[in-house]
Amino acid sequence: MNIASPEEHGFYPGRLNRVNHLMERYIDEGKMAGMVTLVARQGQVVHFETHGQADLKFQRPMEPNTIFRIFSMTKPITGAALMVCHEEGWFNVVDPVSKYLPEFEDVKVWEEGELVDPIRPITIQDLYRHTSGLTYGGLFGGHEVDIMYSDANIGAPERPNAKFVQDIAKMPLRFHPGEQWHYSMGMDVLGALIEVFSGQRFGEFLQERIFDPLGMVDTAFTIDPEKEERLATLYQVGETDPLEKVDADWNRYTADVQFESGGGGLLSTVPDYYRFAQCLLNGGTLDGERILGRKSVELMRSNALEPHQMPVAFEGTEAFTGFGYGVCVKVMQDPAAGGWMGSVGDFGWGGYAETYHIIDPAEDMVSIMMMQCLPSMHYPIRKEFRTAVYQALA
Repeated sequence: MNIASPEEHGFYPGRLNRVNHLMERYIDEGKMAGMVTLVARQGQVVHFETHGQADLKFQRPMEPNTIFRIFSMTKPITGAALMVCHEEGWFNVVDPVSKYLPEFEDVKVWEEGELVDPIRPITIQDLYRHTSGLTYGGLFGGHEVDIMYSDANIGAPERPNAKFVQDIAKMPLRFHPGEQWHYSMGMDVLGALIEVFSGQRFGEFLQERIFDPLGMVDTAFTIDPEKEERLATLYQVGETDPLEKVDADWNRYTADVQFESGGGGLLSTVPDYYRFAQCLLNGGTLDGERILGRKSVELMRSNALEPHQMPVAFEGTEAFTGFGYGVCVKVMQDPAAGGWMGSVGDFGWGGYAETYHIIDPAEDMVSIMMMQCLPSMHYPIRKEFRTAVYQALA
């Protein structure tokens, strides 16, 4: 990848080097094994660096093409795929989900221990903005419905998307559709919806309509055996050791995995994800290939939440004050409100293992960092990465 002059694209080089200092500090303190970072402006990459190790035991260094589990950074890709279907007239965003997935026709709401009828159906808009009443299971909450999800093993790797829909539609909703923002498996339901619209498996649709046109050669739900040595090891913050290797059933990307999770199932690299992000920044086109119209991208990056549905916040954690939510992406509304350096209208999302990206139309800029450490936001590295990038602008 060619690296352009930071000065020619509006950065102070010495200040931009603070991104490196930030990453090196986390490595030196034993909080992270390694990471890859990228900053691009005006369509040119001005910073692309590898830091630390992809595997600590074997001292395998991070490389420019290291493959990462991007987890919830899958969501914006699912949102773009949904917009492809929207452009082709398959649905309206306010359509009830049950119109296309009849499993949801009889869904109930868990209300103080009783099952009641929802005040209105779940819409496709509810799915992509996290206002559906669906939840995520014990990973993001301890509500009775979360426990039901965990007990039923919703989203098990061996179950294909159609079976996932059957399973999740049997679960009650945590709240009535439209009442509030709550992080959920709605994007996984979107993946199943896209299968209905397209007549293809979700991964096949993504490959044909997004990955191939954009030249995203390392992004997929499974990993080819010849690429396995490029996959970064997944760590978690340990109780005794700063970093412990994760060995879990959901940490599988082999051919026997049937669930193609629209909410968190993809593997990718920084160069691949940059091509996707730059495409959105360009209004849906890259290198002569158009995957979306400009107005579709504008819809994606517009806040779809009503005031009573705010804030954007994970249960039991600090709210993302100043942010709204669009089509599978968080959207900056007021940088000063939460102290997140950025621009009104910048958008993006992060992943459970601390992958993160920002697409900023106001500054014509993309910023990406990828690492592999659970849980996300245990450290304030996302906010610090933003600061390190934005303070370097001339």
